[in-house]
Amino acid sequence: MCVIEKAPTIETRRLTLRTPRIDDASRIAALCGDYAIAKMTTRMPWPYSQGDADGFVARCQIQDRRKDATFVIDLEDEGVVGVLGFFTPPVGHLEIGYWIGRPYWGRGLATEATQGALAWAKRDWRRKLVVAGHFADNPASGQVLVKAGFLYTGVVEAKPSTARGEPVPTRMMVWLA
Repeated sequence: MCVIEKAPTIETRRLTLRTPRIDDASRIAALCGDYAIAKMTTRMPWPYSQGDADGFVARCQIQDRRKDATFVIDLEDEGVVGVLGFFTPPVGHLEIGYWIGRPYWGRGLATEATQGALAWAKRDWRRKLVVAGHFADNPASGQVLVKAGFLYTGVVEAKPSTARGEPVPTRMMVWLA
């Protein structure tokens, strides 16, 4: 496995993906205060507070970048619009997850960020397989993943949703480099 010594930055046509900084926390808290965002993620609590955002940013600062990487999605001239992350579960393959703030939905930003991040993971981490899932009641996220090159596996798992307080049927997908 490749050792990553510094926090990576990924540039796409409109976006910069970079490690979250403390000064991003208030923007993250504002965007995540929307239940429509939190309910479509596995780990985000709701309601989402400034303390939640501060803790999130602090955890990102100390993660082991050899196996996990979290990025804010920074839209040129507008600032942080979402988050994308790779994480390695205790059992299984590298996973990707993301969210985009509601004011930025429908602009292709999640797809652009995901495509850029996958290219980085292939080039810098030499990853050839990444898994993802989307809640069955979030077909828009499924379209993002399809456009980024993911394929459905046919597996539906019950994944937790902290915001909902219950497991949610999740359609599993795989990306192969």
